Amino acid sequence: MSATDWLHSFRHSSPYINTHRGSTVVLVLGGEALASDNLLNIIHDITLLSSLGIRLVVTFGARPQIQQRLEQAGHESEFVGGLRITREQDLPLIMEAVGSLRSWLESRLSMGLVNSPMHGARIRVISGNFVAARPVGVLDGVDHGYTGRVRRVDTTGIERLLELGHIVLMPPQGYSPTGDIFNLSYEDVGSQVASALKADKLIICTDDQGVLDEDGSLIRELTVRQAMQKVSDHVVSGHDADLLRAACDACVKGVRRAHIISYLRDGAILEELFTRDGSGTLVSDDNYEQVRRARVEDIGGILELIQPLEEQGILVRRSREMLETEVDQFVVAERDGMIIGCAALYDYPEEQAGELSCFAVDPGYRRGGRGDEILALIERMARAKGLARLFVLTTQTEHWFRERGFEPSSVQSLPGPKLASYNTRRNSKVFVKSLA
Repeated sequence: MSATDWLHSFRHSSPYINTHRGSTVVLVLGGEALASDNLLNIIHDITLLSSLGIRLVVTFGARPQIQQRLEQAGHESEFVGGLRITREQDLPLIMEAVGSLRSWLESRLSMGLVNSPMHGARIRVISGNFVAARPVGVLDGVDHGYTGRVRRVDTTGIERLLELGHIVLMPPQGYSPTGDIFNLSYEDVGSQVASALKADKLIICTDDQGVLDEDGSLIRELTVRQAMQKVSDHVVSGHDADLLRAACDACVKGVRRAHIISYLRDGAILEELFTRDGSGTLVSDDNYEQVRRARVEDIGGILELIQPLEEQGILVRRSREMLETEVDQFVVAERDGMIIGCAALYDYPEEQAGELSCFAVDPGYRRGGRGDEILALIERMARAKGLARLFVLTTQTEHWFRERGFEPSSVQSLPGPKLASYNTRRNSKVFVKSLA
């Protein structure tokens, strides 16, 4: 990457840095991730996120480490329905494997070597009995022993630690009021902790790029309904389905967004948080991308969007002052806090006409139907005002408008005030659409 590319990327990450500061992120790492060659980079990225003011909870799994410890002791291990059956004689070995892994993770997060990304970080990592658990019990006639599920999360205790700037480390274990300890699914811990905290983001790491379609291509975005349909249709199965269910469960219970990314890709966490499109699969139960009425705080994003088109002569120049006075006429398409489209409606009530103006969509999003969504909202607004027709002046996009019901018209058909200000040098073509 050249110095110019680096500078451009860094500047464009600043809105995300501001957005995520003070937010709560739950990061889920399986035991395979902790055994990968990329773990040290992940540790460095966790430290960076903490230094940027992100409140971090790290949940981890230990399946391969537990399996290895049981095999070393000559114990057989059985899985039913994706869950390990935890016998009483296995429990000390499982506690040993998880405890060893937790201590090792704490040591990695405590590194502060000179000339390393963690020099001077001084991160405090706290773990404890924050999860109350209950036994899975007997399923389909099989007693799962000391395998459990999350019953309750001590959100007050976790929140206090996060407020102090600590990273909270959550092992795949839970405790009961009777003093029992249960072996938990790390996916369940991550999803339930994120839900209880109403986290802004749940990030789940897997060995794939994210969720893959039938042809092996990455699925960039899924709603909860779409995700569960993928599971029902067996497009996603096995452990990947478990991860996707955990993401969906968290979103349904109040987590704004869940991300499934690769733990093998260097910088995947940073890419997912600090770039517009991320690196993996986004699962969301809310309107991650929405078209809405513009607000004053959108003016900067609108200016950044329309400036290149103004310089090309496609749009008429508008000053910030003009936008501030006319922002109520604008609608915007917002994607993860970024303005990727806009348009304005100026009404001429005496002629029952409305002008569609300053219509722009970011070049990277012009094939996703955003323009149609913006146009639909403008048309609804025009009808609500009692307008009978919508007109647009364009120099470059006449075919797009004709495909959507706009008919060519003459300059003389423009409302009087608009006709008086018509710029003959631009020689814009006029198109009109009936709203009847």
